[in-house]
Amino acid sequence: MQTSRRKFIQQTAAAGAAVLTASLMPSFAAAAGKASHFTILHTNDVHSRLEPFPMDGTRNQGLGGVAARAALISSIRKEKEHLLLLDAGDIFQGTPYFNMYKGEPEIKAMTMMGYDAATMGNHDFDGGLENFANQLVHAKFPIIICNYDFTGTALEQKTVPYKIFKKGKTKIGVLGIGIELQGLVPENLYEKTVYQDPIIAANRTAEILKKEGCDMIICLSHLGDKYEDAKVSDEILSKESYDIDLIIGGHTHKFFETPRKYKNKRQNEVLVNQVGWAGIQLGQLDYEISSYNNTKTPSSKSILIGNKTTK
Repeated sequence: MQTSRRKFIQQTAAAGAAVLTASLMPSFAAAAGKASHFTILHTNDVHSRLEPFPMDGTRNQGLGGVAARAALISSIRKEKEHLLLLDAGDIFQGTPYFNMYKGEPEIKAMTMMGYDAATMGNHDFDGGLENFANQLVHAKFPIIICNYDFTGTALEQKTVPYKIFKKGKTKIGVLGIGIELQGLVPENLYEKTVYQDPIIAANRTAEILKKEGCDMIICLSHLGDKYEDAKVSDEILSKESYDIDLIIGGHTHKFFETPRKYKNKRQNEVLVNQVGWAGIQLGQLDYEISSYNNTKTPSSKSILIGNKTTK
């Protein structure tokens, strides 16, 4: 009798466990299968290249230009529901357009293309702080920079240290970092701007974004890829960071075939990408973030802008 009772209890417990497991399986599967998809498009060091390179037989003839870039971005937007369009600085300087119009058509073009944010490069100071502030009247996107203090200048309260974007289910924090100005930009152009240590500023700002619940943190950087000396670079920043997932770089005009991978202070992966200069390429990173284990699975490509043809 006791044996039969024990067998009945065991069978009942097993059946209950099976029912419980079956009832939980859909929610486990949903959690494991639920992922957020979004796309990041990015440029850097466009340098006032509003028109394609002339058809003069040189290497870059037919490439670049805002019309071709706008058409490409529009085409990708039709395919991607959640998208961020970002720039890593040096919007200005490089063609007669800047000499004549001081950056107005560049900023207007970026606004029309729907840029979500940009940071500042050293050449964005070439018209002076007041000029840059005046051109921001045409911008419907923020200039993000967390290691320049513009107190007492025309750019005071005209920039932000970070911005948070919501794309689908994903909360994305974007911060910006600029290069040291002394010795690179004439003092009369940056005036009272105070340069702060980019590693300290980036980590401090990324920590704020983490506490705000961001699933991913992007740094728009104009530090440069890497150097032979100890000058702060994207490589150094990535290794000295804690919470940054992606660095979109500029300044050194490097055409990366694929993003570079580094380990941060927490031994988590940091990607660094850069797409040359003059608007010749558009970077594209497609992310999938799993809500089950918070893994980030990016795929990347650099897309040539314009028509590379020969005479």
